Amino acid sequence: MRTAICERLGIEFPLFAFSHCRDVVAAVTNAGGFGVLGAIAFTPEQLDTELTWIDERVGGHPYGVDVLVPGRIDAAALDRHARLADLVPERHRDFVTHLMTKYGVSGTIQPPAGSADEFGRRVTAAGASGLIDVALKHRIGLIASALGPPPPEMVTRARAAGVPVAALVGTVEHARRQVAAGADLVVAQGTEAGGHTGEIATMVLVPQVVDAVAPVPVLAAGGIASGRQMAAAMALGAEGVWCGSVWLTTEEAETAPAVKRKLLAASSLDTVRSRSRTGKPARQLASAWTDEWDSGPESPGPLGMPMQLLVAEAAMARIGAAAERGEPGALELANYFVGQVVGQLNQVKPAREVVYEMVSEFAEAVERLARLSG
Repeated sequence: MRTAICERLGIEFPLFAFSHCRDVVAAVTNAGGFGVLGAIAFTPEQLDTELTWIDERVGGHPYGVDVLVPGRIDAAALDRHARLADLVPERHRDFVTHLMTKYGVSGTIQPPAGSADEFGRRVTAAGASGLIDVALKHRIGLIASALGPPPPEMVTRARAAGVPVAALVGTVEHARRQVAAGADLVVAQGTEAGGHTGEIATMVLVPQVVDAVAPVPVLAAGGIASGRQMAAAMALGAEGVWCGSVWLTTEEAETAPAVKRKLLAASSLDTVRSRSRTGKPARQLASAWTDEWDSGPESPGPLGMPMQLLVAEAAMARIGAAAERGEPGALELANYFVGQVVGQLNQVKPAREVVYEMVSEFAEAVERLARLSG
């Protein structure tokens, strides 16, 4: 199962685990995989704390950090003098208030961690710079750019630090642009995936990207939560897999209990690509929140990124707290980013056990294929 990417990064299994939870990152890394911490949820100071915690628990094993630097965002976020919270239109504020009233959600709207301006600007090249600074001070083995080509400064500084740069793509054209921008590793993410994703399925996308960017290594993402799916990805030419959704129902996951219960009960038909959480199409659990924003008669329509992020994350903090109190309306609204493999996630397990089960099933699948060809 050792591929070239295993040799390059010094890992046992080519299984990459994207998570916003440090516990998942450490658990997968210690099990022989490669944990990747999503940095968008943290201020630079918080990220430093999280990475120090991971460093102290992985015994020098490599792990990665993922930053969100989209190619196109709301122009307002580029004005360093603008107060982003003040730029949210009144009709969007009123719509959130309407939803809280309609669904009987108690509590008050809480701003995201850090100031609204700092939070919103984390998705700009300038804003991500502070997160990149912190990441490269730690013993990371990879830094990933999601949504857009890695900024030149990120590539230059990562190369100087001897850290490979990964980039997520949803089309062949994106893959070529990412490699031209300096990506050392491409993650071909199909539409089945949770979070920001395109419209091309993993089975179609992966071999096209593999052929387009060779010899740059490719990881497959989207619809992968088992060893059989991992084997299929490798058969398509990928050197490993990048998984996110499968960790959301692990014991270590940061997923709120109420949302975790919804994930465990969901089928693969219960997700939707919606702009309602971030301003860009992102696959997530379908809920009253996505229904109201995407097709509700009163909806003003989602804003662009990062303005919709400011609107949604502040509201979701209130909704999440109310959902944990068991409020029915909040439970209808609550959701999280997850892929179509949610239909396979029906049991809470330790992350380490998930890794070992995937590796074992991968071996069985490869043996079965060998018998077919023998």
